[in-house]
Amino acid sequence: MSNNIVVAIDGYSSCGKSTLAKALAKNLHFVYVDSGAMYRAVALYFLRNKIDLNDHGQVNDALKKIHLNFHARDYETHITLNDEEVSAEIRQMPVSESVSAVSAIHEVRHEMVKQQQRMGRSKNIVMDGRDIGTAVFPDATVKFFMTADPITRAERRYKELLPKNPEITLQEVFENLAHRDYQDTTRKESPLVRAEDAIILDNTDLTPDEQLLFALSKVEPFL
Repeated sequence: MSNNIVVAIDGYSSCGKSTLAKALAKNLHFVYVDSGAMYRAVALYFLRNKIDLNDHGQVNDALKKIHLNFHARDYETHITLNDEEVSAEIRQMPVSESVSAVSAIHEVRHEMVKQQQRMGRSKNIVMDGRDIGTAVFPDATVKFFMTADPITRAERRYKELLPKNPEITLQEVFENLAHRDYQDTTRKESPLVRAEDAIILDNTDLTPDEQLLFALSKVEPFL
């Protein structure tokens, strides 16, 4: 059993999970592991290579060819897919529209969970996702479950996407988030649910600094 500290942050899309996870990791000098970026990178590879999500043979063959790595630059965590920097491309709408379906595939989740658990055994980490506190690290030191008002979430995501996607509408973003919520909470494979021992963090009316202070107050007793 590892003595490392694992902070698990789960919750709905566009609740600011990665904003909090990055800030926590920076403050605590932990490693930030962006599990969502891992699934997005797999989705990007599947899109590029036209992988049929219903063909288990194709999916398994593709997973053997996917090598993901994280590296830090300018206080930001970047992800590479087969040594190619894809941190910006995985945030584009085509990937956003396919990532929930890709992440619901048993073989994909199994492979990603193996990689995530390996990271957690070797260092103090902060990891955000959909099932970190339930499936990946059920024994995590501290667990948070993040939520926010759906309209607030859509407005945040819209502002984030608009500079690179000037044609996008707020309605499109709202519908995309609603669809992802439905997929994430109803899928058979590791659905999005709050772990019984997770601390709820509703940040509808919180600033990033306020939510960071709240989270730090819950983690600091374990340091």
